Parts: sequence; structure tokens; C-alpha cells
Amino acid sequence: MRILEKIKRSAKQIKKEILVLSLAIKDERTPILAKLLIGITIGYALSPIDLIPDFIPVIGFIDDLIILPLLILLSLKFIPEEVLNDCRDSVNNEVTLNKKLGQFSAIMIVLIWFFLAGLILYKLVK
Repeated sequence: MRILEKIKRSAKQIKKEILVLSLAIKDERTPILAKLLIGITIGYALSPIDLIPDFIPVIGFIDDLIILPLLILLSLKFIPEEVLNDCRDSVNNEVTLNKKLGQFSAIMIVLIWFFLAGLILYKLVK
């Protein structure tokens, strides 16, 4: 039961940080590089395509357990402290996720995957 509680707590924390990121990307005080990382992070979090497919036993969930938290941490490092504090205060006041941003980011991630797949296919055929 303790492990399940830890997993639930971690999932809630990740969801909260995604909400913080969705607010930080809209803040004009957030640097461009941070906005780019945030867009990638949110897009990856909401993307239907994973780096490692979930149907592969055990390692299929590695991206959800390692890559996503690392992307979140990296994105948070580039956000100014005052912006981060303001966004966390807003999330604590129950601001909802910007769904349009999530959809746009997910579409961008899917397009990147298609581009990479096309590039690999092109190199294989060439």
C-alpha cells in the first residue's frame, strides 16, 4: 500500500507541475528558451506517442517515470523564481490547464515524430 500511495502522490505532483508550466509559458517574464522547453515538456506529457511504447513490459513505463520528470525539472530550472512562485500560487488557487496549449504541444510532438520517422526512412531507402 505504501508504494501505491507514493505513486499517487508523485502523479499528483507531476500533474501540479504541468499546471505550473502551463501558466509559466504564458507569462511574459518567462525566457524564450524556458518557453521552448515547457512546450516540449507539456507536449510530451500529453502526447499519445511515447519514446518507449507502454506495451513493452517494464521498460515501456520508463519514459513516464524518468523522462517526463526530467523534462519537468529541466523546464523548471529555466523559469525565474518569481514567475515560478506566482504560477505555483495560481495553481494552488485551482487554475486549470490551458488545454489549447496542450493540444498544440501534442500536435508538435507528433509532427516531430513523423519528421524523424520520415528522415530515418529516407536514410534507409537512400
